[in-house]
Amino acid sequence: MNCRFADFRCKEVINICDGCRLGYVGDVECQLPEGQMTALIVPGPCRFLGLFGRDSDYIIPWCCIRRIGEDIILVEGSISSWRVMRKRRGLF
Repeated sequence: MNCRFADFRCKEVINICDGCRLGYVGDVECQLPEGQMTALIVPGPCRFLGLFGRDSDYIIPWCCIRRIGEDIILVEGSISSWRVMRKRRGLF
């Protein structure tokens, strides 16, 4: 299967354990010497109408991906272990 990074950005990520919709792929993590994809990064949901930034991101290891379809990616595992806090930006 040939797939470009732009193709991943159009796919929604769904956890098959509880049916939770995590969002759309925002980035991928790769190992440069081997060229292997190691994880998908999904931005967290918006807080209060998007005015207060976003919640924690999800970094989903490649081993947790069960199926990649034409429009969705099915993953399996614990959402709490995938959560990574966003870095806070200073005002000045």
